[in-house]
Amino acid sequence: MKTQIKPRRSVLYMPGSNTRATEKARSLPADCVILDLEDAVAPDAKDSARSQAAAAIRAGGYGYREVALRINGNDTEWFAADIAAAATCGADAVLMPKVESAAEVRAVALALDKAGGNPELPLWIMTETPRGVLELESILAEQPRIGAVVMGTTDLAKELRVVAGEPRGLAHSRGHCVLAARAQGVDIIDGVHLKLDDPDGFRQACENGRAMGFDGKSLIHPRQIDAANEVFGVAADGLAHAQALVAAWQEAEQQGQGVAVLNGRLVEKMHVDEAHRVLALHEATQRN
Repeated sequence: MKTQIKPRRSVLYMPGSNTRATEKARSLPADCVILDLEDAVAPDAKDSARSQAAAAIRAGGYGYREVALRINGNDTEWFAADIAAAATCGADAVLMPKVESAAEVRAVALALDKAGGNPELPLWIMTETPRGVLELESILAEQPRIGAVVMGTTDLAKELRVVAGEPRGLAHSRGHCVLAARAQGVDIIDGVHLKLDDPDGFRQACENGRAMGFDGKSLIHPRQIDAANEVFGVAADGLAHAQALVAAWQEAEQQGQGVAVLNGRLVEKMHVDEAHRVLALHEATQRN
């Protein structure tokens, strides 16, 4: 069994207006880079940021890293120009902010197609409002073009009026989004950790997200990459266990048995399927 997988352990935001940052991203060990035209760019810098980000993507050199372009919303004055750039610059995905309905996704997909974009260009969506959380299941069910969900936990916490930095306030919303994403087979990325001088807190946040079922973590600084890759990657003991599961299952199959036993515990096909996913994730991350 061969499982295809795209690692999205570390998803790093970079301001589209910062040429030095977009250049540096080509050598960082992040799985994904988001060149941001929205929150990270001041209104008077939107046009220059768009030109710089599009030029950086066209220039290439990002290697295995997925490069997504986060555009401004369709209710802004910058949307049309963002769409024109996103459609033709060669980005691996277009990230939509504050998505609350399937109609918004349809509108962006149509706009990209009309601008000459590849009709298979993946759309990533940000879930960062209460309505976006509640509608996520229906959005994903209707829009197979969506390649990933990115949680915008900072905006969501504000909208929900929960205590900033307190994970319990977002537990229900995050869990709901993981459930919706898993139901449609879509990857989901956890929100950012804003404290840059808090490595222990960041690792704890990664471990919490991994335990909840997220595929990776949104990052705001390169110093966060290594911990995210480690936590959302495959540890040595996890790799060994997955290999042992597959080997035990193959031996049982050769003997005509429908189940296997490993270290006194029953092994069923669902365990083996998960082991194959772990092995595929490990293999896919060996390029960096």
